[in-house]
Amino acid sequence: MENKTQIQSAIEAQGEVVRKLKTEKASKDQIDEEVAKLLALKAQLGKDDGKHQFVLKTAKGTRDYNPKQMAIREKVFNTIISCFKRHGAETIDTPVFELKETLTGKYGEDSKLIYDLKDQGGELLSLRYDLTVPFARYLAMNKITNIKRYHIAKVYRRDNPAMTRGRYREFYQCDFDIAGQYDPMIPDAECLKIVHEILSELDLGDFHIKVNDRRILDGMFAVCGVPADKFRTICSTVDKLDKMSWEDVRNEMVKEKGLSEEAADNIGEYVSMQGGMDLAQRLLEDQKMSQSKEACAGLNDMKSLFSYLQLFQVTDKVIFDLSLARGLDYYTGVIYEAVLQTTSAPAPVCADTQNGVPAEESISVGSVAGGGRYDGLVGMFDPKSRKVPCVGVSIGIERIFAIMEQKAEASGKKVRTTEIQVMVASAQKNLLEEKLKLVTELWNAGIKAEVMYKKNPKLLSQLQHCEDMGIPLVAILGEQELKDGVVKLRAVATREEVDVSRADLIETIRKRTFEA
Repeated sequence: MENKTQIQSAIEAQGEVVRKLKTEKASKDQIDEEVAKLLALKAQLGKDDGKHQFVLKTAKGTRDYNPKQMAIREKVFNTIISCFKRHGAETIDTPVFELKETLTGKYGEDSKLIYDLKDQGGELLSLRYDLTVPFARYLAMNKITNIKRYHIAKVYRRDNPAMTRGRYREFYQCDFDIAGQYDPMIPDAECLKIVHEILSELDLGDFHIKVNDRRILDGMFAVCGVPADKFRTICSTVDKLDKMSWEDVRNEMVKEKGLSEEAADNIGEYVSMQGGMDLAQRLLEDQKMSQSKEACAGLNDMKSLFSYLQLFQVTDKVIFDLSLARGLDYYTGVIYEAVLQTTSAPAPVCADTQNGVPAEESISVGSVAGGGRYDGLVGMFDPKSRKVPCVGVSIGIERIFAIMEQKAEASGKKVRTTEIQVMVASAQKNLLEEKLKLVTELWNAGIKAEVMYKKNPKLLSQLQHCEDMGIPLVAILGEQELKDGVVKLRAVATREEVDVSRADLIETIRKRTFEA
């Protein structure tokens, strides 16, 4: 009894914590965490009754999706898939888990975020971290040297979730990749064109696509005085420039990674540069950068890339940005990232900070797509180390969903969660059989239709259901209509009614709903 009283007191105290956080408008993650503690205490209280009390919640970093949210998701998926198909992509699928050794050593410092599974009888397995490494394994295993593929599936990361910003532990990725030996920068330019098409079609707001090249980065590190064995770790730090101020990034490079202050300051001069083809030319003539063969090769390819992007009519949104690093180890050439923003001009990455946040952060909604060239990844899996050049892009679908949901909420427009074209209704009693006959006719003709699961529903409740669900038409049956061989077709929005013969009904519904 004493234990029960203690738990009850703890529940009251925890309830107070939750109420206070809600009053102070704390972050959703913080509130969710404290609510979970409250539910756990309540579950303890129920244990004394001899019944097992479940805590009804989703696991940290995951969420359920209601029909409205799924309708928005489906629309986004359809837009993305139609774009991938327009560019000639096939689709594949791979297992949700891979051998642990398949994933190990491919993600740099992010490897700690991989979910390892408990040993299930001899094989050490991990949940896939992305779709790119499984794709490379698939190519090597099946000896495929040419494919243009898309893959949409869930991936898993043991990350610190930020649900409000669309960052989860379980989430979808939408990948498009081109594998094969082609002339430089043509497939790379098409990947950027695809990003441009998808973001423009989804109408999320203003965006820009930052591009850089791993060879330019490595050349820059070399001429700035970074030791070769520190290239990857310094690259991971530079990759944080979209989240941290230059001062913080510099401190991490010097104090945590052991880089000299002079080398860090040299890097600082370059990573503040942004431009287009003109910047690539300027860097080719730069006294330091021109000393690196690797950087020069990357810069010449960057010029080619911008010439193709001009032909694809997307240069208005693309910026050559030397601060872009992308921390994954497997990139070998061009890299890119699409950032959604609320103002038209991106701020320089190393500009003055506001309240300790980089100037770009104050206008940026965040990265919504990213990718690059990874020519060596397939060779890591091939027994003879045969390389298959690859370039691809991953659409940040969860962040896009979060933005689309906010937009739908703000617009106040009703989101339809079904595609029903017509509701079969009756104005009088004892017409269930006739309604079922008619709805069967409609289904057999490919019309999306439904009927209420009641023998004698009120007409008003049937019409109300149509309004609630956004169903545009109602096919109303009555004794007189059955005698005359017609159906009363009612437009829900205008309440206009017309008698349509049974023979013309299907065509009339198709025409009316197609126009709508």
